[in-house]
Order: sequence, then structure tokens, then C-alpha cells
Amino acid sequence: MVPNEMDVVLATLPLRIGTYVPDDLLEDWFAPDTGMNPVSDQCLKAAKAYGRKFECEFKYYTDRQEGVFWKFVPAL
Repeated sequence: MVPNEMDVVLATLPLRIGTYVPDDLLEDWFAPDTGMNPVSDQCLKAAKAYGRKFECEFKYYTDRQEGVFWKFVPAL
């Protein structure tokens, strides 16, 4: 279960600023009991859907073992 504080963080996240979440927390929050190493597809899909609720993009970086939420910046 994602902590309520994360909802606040993503709702108020400024453009071009990222929020980084380590893979163990991603699994705990979005797909508990699915295992880790590698992070499950179920977890990544759930994290992406969660980010969309706050108009955020999400990407997982395998080499850094963390996911990043950020606000999309439209082309000017």
C-alpha cells in the first residue's frame, strides 16, 4: 500500500522534478508477495497507473534499481 504522503508528493510535484523510489519499496507498495529481482511486471504496471492518477510519468531503471515519477513537460 502506497503511503498517503506519496499522494501528496506526486500531487504537488513541480514540473521537471523527479521522485525516486527504490525497487524494494516499489514491490512493497505496488505488488507485495510477487518477489523481487527483477521487479515484477505487475509492480511496474501498477506504479505507472498510480503515477497517471497524478499526471506523472513513471520509468523504472534496472541499473539503478529504482523507479522515478515525474511531471511531464509539454514541448514549448
